[in-house]
Amino acid sequence: MISFNENKNNINEQKNILNLKKEVIKKYLSNQHPFHLVTNSPWPLFVSINIFSLTLSIVCYFQHIKNSEIILICSLLILLFNMFNWWRDVIRESTFEGRHTKKVQKGLKLGMILFIVSEIMFFFAFFWAFFHSSLVPTIWIGCVWPPKGIEVFNPWQIPFANTLILLLSGASITWSHYALLNNNRKESIYALILTISLGIFFTILQGYEYKTASFNISDGIYPSTFFMATGFHGFHVIIGTIFLFVCLIRLIKYHFSSLHHLGFEFAAWYWHFVDVVWLFLFITIYIWGGSYN
Repeated sequence: MISFNENKNNINEQKNILNLKKEVIKKYLSNQHPFHLVTNSPWPLFVSINIFSLTLSIVCYFQHIKNSEIILICSLLILLFNMFNWWRDVIRESTFEGRHTKKVQKGLKLGMILFIVSEIMFFFAFFWAFFHSSLVPTIWIGCVWPPKGIEVFNPWQIPFANTLILLLSGASITWSHYALLNNNRKESIYALILTISLGIFFTILQGYEYKTASFNISDGIYPSTFFMATGFHGFHVIIGTIFLFVCLIRLIKYHFSSLHHLGFEFAAWYWHFVDVVWLFLFITIYIWGGSYN
């Protein structure tokens, strides 16, 4: 038979375990909050060092230092590798660990809005340079705009076609978003594929336009502002197309739902921003700033 002391010890041990569980639960509940305290990650440090090496290699390349192009390519590839791993961890935290609560999503949305505003400031600077040179053309360019000797593009050919392409892509990305909100995953995938295809087609047409241009970026103020503004926008189209392609892969892998698709929503915001900027470029640089107005 079990003695009285043994029973007493078992009861005390169970009480101690119960008190320990209560303390753990109390401590756990006291730490509950809607914010995401990120875990230790090596990628911010690696990326910062990598960006420094990339910048240094670009400077060396511009100075025609021997073998600098090899360092430049290696730095770029390492940067892409670090970015892939960093974003992989973010996707893991949001999709599989559930770290992106509603409070966190509000903060991320604010961050994306501020990022787009900063991009608007970039294009504002390019538009400022264009209008500063075109409204009051100096004697050095013949007091006319476009400058003498510059054969500008006809806006109603490739530029107009690209405008229609981007407007159609804006409609298709909206279609894909609303299909996702209505749990129509198959239709959302088809619309997203259409948007990506239109983005690639836009890039091909703009590349052909650059190839057939009668002027180079070093031929004066008009080519400089033209290529800087339209080229920077073209770079954003390429980034946006990659952004949408990643969203397509995640959509196929069931990462998105009607209630949780923050990455897809950010891609749609970014793409609409690209659409609006192109409309301003088409109206101001191609139509108003060209000779076909």
